[in-house]
Amino acid sequence: MKRTVRHLADGREIIYFDQPGAPDRVAEDTRDLPPVSAASEIRLDPLTGEWVAMAAHRQTRTYKPPADLCPLCPSKPGKPSEIPESDYDVVVFENRFPSFAEDVIGEPSTVDGYGLVPVRPGRGRCEVVCFTSNHDGSFAQLSAKQVRAVVDAWADRTTALSAVPGVEQVFPFENRGEEIGVTLSHPHGQIYGYPFVTPKTERMIDVARAYQAEHGRPVLGDVLAAEQKSGARVVASGEHWTAYVPPAARWPVEVHVVPHRQVADIPALTDAERDDFADVYLDVLRRCDALYDRPLPYIAAWHQAPVRRDRELGWLHLELFSVLRAKDKLKYLAGSESGMAVWINDATPEQIAERLRAAG
Repeated sequence: MKRTVRHLADGREIIYFDQPGAPDRVAEDTRDLPPVSAASEIRLDPLTGEWVAMAAHRQTRTYKPPADLCPLCPSKPGKPSEIPESDYDVVVFENRFPSFAEDVIGEPSTVDGYGLVPVRPGRGRCEVVCFTSNHDGSFAQLSAKQVRAVVDAWADRTTALSAVPGVEQVFPFENRGEEIGVTLSHPHGQIYGYPFVTPKTERMIDVARAYQAEHGRPVLGDVLAAEQKSGARVVASGEHWTAYVPPAARWPVEVHVVPHRQVADIPALTDAERDDFADVYLDVLRRCDALYDRPLPYIAAWHQAPVRRDRELGWLHLELFSVLRAKDKLKYLAGSESGMAVWINDATPEQIAERLRAAG
């Protein structure tokens, strides 16, 4: 990939990832932008031991603009956007409304000075990843070559954000569809560099550590082997990846895409593994869109090992899930799910897998 680093009018970094032979990226951001002002903080819940981010400045972020004013489309004469160039392959830039930022000021303290609830500056980094310049496209409509470019961009940014002081976990993800809460319809994702290890990852690491101690093997490796042997929940597979509905699926549509080799994060994937992921993942996405004969709203979440510890316990994988339980019906996270974190699924994992296989 051809990698070009530039800066936007307010000083934020923008990185173009292009196929060999692409034109040089020299366009300037002509907008008159005020400096980015991020005032986020994190507070530790004394009852759960989990960090919660406060980012009130994000209330002013862009909300459902008309297509001709999309900030993620290439710039046009008289309509400058977040991307100064007139076209692009894959581009990554610092979020103008970040939940975490490197220059957040403040010192460690506690709420009201009582010492009960620790408070820290929300230092980290948040980036936007635009998968294509085509406003009306989707990740599922990318070619395998384009997906490989996105994987390479994820790998590049995971390495970069892992080196940011204070970042403890790097989380690439995609939100797709209004039902998920997306406010910009242009095909894009985000990458968060968290200043802590997330609660879900902490729990998965604890389980992996206990399983390794008892059985001498990685738990996800055994789950993968069992799914491959059974085949009842497998949706798609390749030489290096298998996609399956997890045996304890929480969501009405849920697929895990898992590499056959234990690696901690995306940068550790080989060229062959990155190419094979593109094929398997596109297969999964196209089945998802065919499931209800409409674009499926979903969240695609990469599970990577923490940056500075427990990396030997991590096993990279992608989790894709949707709130859509029928073509025109949503699953709401009501009392049991939201109040007690006890999930109740209206379909069995085997039924979900069968529907996805039939949608191919």
